[in-house]
Amino acid sequence: MKLAFFGDVVGKPGRKAVLDHLAALRARLCLDFVVVNAENAAGGFGLTGAIAEDFFTAGADCLTLGDHAWDQREMLIHIDRDPRILRPRNYPARANAPGHGAHLFELADRRRVGVVQVQGNVFMRDNLECPFAHAEAALEEFPLRRVSDAVIVDVHCEATSEKMAMGHFCDGRASLVVGSHTHVPTADTMILENGTAYQSDAGMCGDYDSVIGMRKENSIYRFETQLPGQRYEPALGEATLAGVFVETDDATGLARRVEPIRIGGRLSPAEPAV
Repeated sequence: MKLAFFGDVVGKPGRKAVLDHLAALRARLCLDFVVVNAENAAGGFGLTGAIAEDFFTAGADCLTLGDHAWDQREMLIHIDRDPRILRPRNYPARANAPGHGAHLFELADRRRVGVVQVQGNVFMRDNLECPFAHAEAALEEFPLRRVSDAVIVDVHCEATSEKMAMGHFCDGRASLVVGSHTHVPTADTMILENGTAYQSDAGMCGDYDSVIGMRKENSIYRFETQLPGQRYEPALGEATLAGVFVETDDATGLARRVEPIRIGGRLSPAEPAV
């Protein structure tokens, strides 16, 4: 199976990169399943139903969110209407959070792909329940080879150490563990000891002539003066579509190959050959 995960879509440039490139890329790479992290897609803050539909039309099968899941209030209702949109699984039960943090998707050919999102706790603005316990529960719900043919885990968190720990925790039980949230693609694309593909952060789909997708002038002012300054706004230059490609072994669901994807914008290009 051929899978792809694309990092946080930031604002209008990020949306344009997805809409301009995803359909053709899906065809070129013969992708069976695509996940897009869309939590910054609506002006840098959250996701709307209309934008979600645009992404699905462009070729996404699943959208994940993160700590900005509810920045657009409509998502509190819309997420219950569309199981293809996932928020972090590790909200406490007492929160009664709408939507779900894991889902088993069935493809047209009857193969099944499990997608899980958990949010880390280190350096994050909200402390949710233990992401490792919730990842464990989801992996037990649709175990690789017995229930699912592939499993993708989106680890939405700040600390690289927490992401790496999750990769090793899931090693051998997921096809791909990939980080989101920090908006910078890391150079540690690899297959772990027991066969799980891993990358600490897939990067963002956004303008890299920026500070993690936002206008650099606003961020520089805040760092320089320690004053709040203007509201953060997405940078509006040409975006890079950034993500990771995985090819799995049909017999095991584990990774045979993993490579970065970078198309357009300022970053050096990278596209797997198939």
